[in-house]
Amino acid sequence: MNVSNDASASLGMPDCIRLARDGATLVVTLARAAKRNSLSDELVLGLSRLFAALPTDVAAVVLHGDGEHFCAGLDLNEVKEGSLHKGLQTSAIGQRLNDLIQFAGVPVIAVLHGAVIGGGLELACAAHLRVAEPSAFYALPEGTRGIFLGSGGSVRIPRLIGADRVIDMMLTGRTYGAEDGYRLGFSQYLVNAGAGLDNALELARKVAQNAPLANYAILQVLPHIASQDPTSGLATERLMATLAASDDEAKARLRDFLERKLNKVRHES
Repeated sequence: MNVSNDASASLGMPDCIRLARDGATLVVTLARAAKRNSLSDELVLGLSRLFAALPTDVAAVVLHGDGEHFCAGLDLNEVKEGSLHKGLQTSAIGQRLNDLIQFAGVPVIAVLHGAVIGGGLELACAAHLRVAEPSAFYALPEGTRGIFLGSGGSVRIPRLIGADRVIDMMLTGRTYGAEDGYRLGFSQYLVNAGAGLDNALELARKVAQNAPLANYAILQVLPHIASQDPTSGLATERLMATLAASDDEAKARLRDFLERKLNKVRHES
């Protein structure tokens, strides 16, 4: 991975966000380790600017937390004396960031280790792929702190683990470790300690090789189909399948497969 200290400055990023490049992959590091990478307004707004205008040569993003934790949630020091208007603003910018991540034009892969709590879990669940290390643990302590999910988690997290489990986590402060989180769906991958970033980069290199229109359809259209009624979803699927198959790159890849039998699907145990 080629680290570029100039990248953050050139894209107008604050000190709490570090950027690096690995080929076509942009590595975005939350750099508030002393605060367990808690989400300040500066961090959220900086990430929002980044995901709203990703460089055109970026084909995948890896989201990583500096130090021992991914993200311990909202920086409560910024909201402890906030007004009603401030609370609405905080929720709005958090929802906007996570929408930008979920509907980014490229795959976003989150590396989860240590605390993945509250707003940090909301952030992680907006990513398309999540790679967890054994140290990762998940919590939604909103109920015990008198607050509520505010960055889209009440929509996204129940779709991953079910509303009953989310209610339990919020009411009781229950936590899940990395293995249970993998089983429930907080992560799609569980890797050895310290291997999360390398594994995420490997996945990023793989998905970046897909046809861009196919990636776009998977990221942008599939979530909408999942939330539609079955009849509307099937109609959207027909349209997207036809559009994707008509793309010149898709046609070339199909010819390569038929003529040279490339990329046959195999299962490696």
